[in-house]
Amino acid sequence: MVQLIRALSFLVSIYMIILFLRIILNWFTGIGRSKVQDVLERITDPYLNWFRQFSFLRIGYLDLSPIAAIGVLSLVNRLLNILAYQGKITIGIILALILQAIWSALSFILGFLIIVLALRLAALIFKFNNYHPFWRIVDTVSQPILFRVNRIIFKDRIVNFSAAVIVSMTVLAFIYLVLRILVVFASDMLLRLPL
Repeated sequence: MVQLIRALSFLVSIYMIILFLRIILNWFTGIGRSKVQDVLERITDPYLNWFRQFSFLRIGYLDLSPIAAIGVLSLVNRLLNILAYQGKITIGIILALILQAIWSALSFILGFLIIVLALRLAALIFKFNNYHPFWRIVDTVSQPILFRVNRIIFKDRIVNFSAAVIVSMTVLAFIYLVLRILVVFASDMLLRLPL
């Protein structure tokens, strides 16, 4: 039984690698298509398409469905590894792993948004060419966050743009730290459940 579980875990790991390769190669579609890309798409698209149907995984031009897809595979792989080595899985372990998987995706998104806001701040400080397409993409991602955070903090007051970026970065960093502490504490408590 343990050998079967380890084999399943190995297959999940291989599929994760294939999925990751497909996602990376998708970034270079302008260079030219290859037969490898076609094969990878046939293998991975049925799984990815299941996640693409959820609209909350799309934020503007940003598609988070591959992150969710990899997160689910990672969770399954971790469950299989725990089952192979401990011989049992408790409800607490399952809940802790789910919480950690959600936190992994959320921390990636928060970190990404903090980096985007830091890039925006650097563009303001060093007076980069704001009309370059790269900065338009940065603005497309950062504007909804700036609007929401500053609407909560400043209500209807007009605020300097650089101050709005700094406040948004600070709020996101604070949320990141608080959630990280809470997730570590909650995971530890869940792992101690005897069920």
